[in-house]
Amino acid sequence: GLFMGACVMGKVLIGCEESQVVTKAFRNRGHEAYSCDLQETRGNPDWHIQGDVMDYLEGWGLIILHPDCTAMAVCSNRWYAKGKPDHQKRLDAVEWTMRLWDKATSECDRVLLENPASVIFTALRKRKVNIQYIQPWMFGHKETKKTGLALHGVPELIETDNVEKYLADMPKKDKHKVWYASPGENRKRDRSVTYQGIADAFADQYGGLLEAETGGMCENL
Repeated sequence: GLFMGACVMGKVLIGCEESQVVTKAFRNRGHEAYSCDLQETRGNPDWHIQGDVMDYLEGWGLIILHPDCTAMAVCSNRWYAKGKPDHQKRLDAVEWTMRLWDKATSECDRVLLENPASVIFTALRKRKVNIQYIQPWMFGHKETKKTGLALHGVPELIETDNVEKYLADMPKKDKHKVWYASPGENRKRDRSVTYQGIADAFADQYGGLLEAETGGMCENL
């Protein structure tokens, strides 16, 4: 039924996200957004689907995917490249992620897949998928972390707050903060969280597509 003070504009699935940074960015703009991950969420469990994202790809206006980059990231080549001990894990990860992409794009007209610089983009380029590379400093964060976006049915993300000029004088450990993150049980989890400025850009720009489709922003009831 209707609930006061809110109006749903578009249904958004954020796949492979337990932090809910992107989910909340869309929620804050009035969208019906849900995260989906095998793990429990650190955010609001009412907005979280705990399970295999492959099983929840139907019925969305927009799907944003953040598949696990551990085996696919270029920075992990010393373990996962061809001839290295864990190369099969990379092949398996690419195969699973390509199946995820194919299923998501067959179910939804707008799909975005985000990963740090990764071999998945080499595989997707062979399918003629549009790939864009962005940096946190294009969205207000004084850090570097080359990130790829595979785009299906959505335009390239437009930078919102370019702070690259501030990086020149910063210590290496500050501008590469994610790379230099301290060891610990949550290092991988915390390094994979989407930057707030990028999450906001997703919600503003791609949420705007859903608003246009549903007749614009809703007023509070």
